[in-house]
Amino acid sequence: MSTLDLEEWFDNWEYLNLTGLLENGTRVEIGSCPKAFDRSTLLYSMCVLYVFIFVVGLAANGLVLWVNIRAQRTAASTSARHETHLYIAHLAAADLCVCATLPVWVSSLAQHGHWPFGEVACQLTHLIFSVNLFSSIFFLACMSVDRYLSVTRPANSEDGHRRRKLIRRAVCLGVWLLAFAASLPDTYFLRAVRSAHGEVVLCQPVYPEEHHREWLVGIQLSFILLGFALPFPVIALAYALLAKALSSTSSSSTVEQERRLSRRVILAYIVVFLGCWGPYHGVLLTDALSLLGLVPLSCGLENAVYVALYLTQCLSLLHCCFNPILYNFINRNYRYDLMKAFIFKYSTRTGLARLIEQTHHSETEYSAVAGDNPLQI
Repeated sequence: MSTLDLEEWFDNWEYLNLTGLLENGTRVEIGSCPKAFDRSTLLYSMCVLYVFIFVVGLAANGLVLWVNIRAQRTAASTSARHETHLYIAHLAAADLCVCATLPVWVSSLAQHGHWPFGEVACQLTHLIFSVNLFSSIFFLACMSVDRYLSVTRPANSEDGHRRRKLIRRAVCLGVWLLAFAASLPDTYFLRAVRSAHGEVVLCQPVYPEEHHREWLVGIQLSFILLGFALPFPVIALAYALLAKALSSTSSSSTVEQERRLSRRVILAYIVVFLGCWGPYHGVLLTDALSLLGLVPLSCGLENAVYVALYLTQCLSLLHCCFNPILYNFINRNYRYDLMKAFIFKYSTRTGLARLIEQTHHSETEYSAVAGDNPLQI
């Protein structure tokens, strides 16, 4: 622990940027209000939650990325059911990079805000974090639109598949470039500066003094716009139209059961995104409006907003753990690719090859069973 007195450090905690873009230099001005919460509990709770997200997110997204890359290298990767693997692989890579930066922020939290890594590391870590965070959100929006178009306007020719593949690659490149551009403003102002007491180095944005409040609110509102206000309606609308498209034609009871399952998965996509990101952006908007003087807050509400900002940050990062489950583990095509990656690879050692042969389930036959259905998500 730093020699800086803990009480004095928490009086300045509103100036910290412990998790990079997520806080966007967020500052809740409650210096004149008594703190009505256990600060140490809040601090260490964040550390525990970040460690959990790091472990689960790193393992799950690493597995997803490996399986998808392996699937792309197989002969079956040219089939229609592997077309969305490009978005899924990029999504997993973005979530993986977000999780990989968390130990750095945990280290800073554990030292009560002290940043021992220097200014270059401050900017670089923040840039990696924010670029991949934006990319993860953008890829979710792209996947929702792509899945709707794949069902309503399927490519029925080789040229059509090839053209869509090129479009997907161009979209992925555009997403990364847009995420990089969105991350530059806040990263540009990041500095490793000493606290007012001179004993703690902080990684925080230093905006121009004459327009400090305007820059702070502008960064907050831009993150709300790009991170939620624009992508969430796209995701919700695309999946709502997809659910409607799946219900528009008559079919057998078996297909109808699959459609009902698909609609539940679609609902899960929307609810999880809203549940992870909605609370944080709601609190962040409240903070921005209070800084502009549009929302007067009592001391009790200011304390609540202060605590909520940090807790909802952790909730928003849980999307890095939910994405592999929603977009991969519940998909039987992915489970088949996962089975291939482990069972078929090591079947000659374990004797599973003979078992598979005896039950007449060859890899080719299983692939046909698990082949993509236009009605499947």
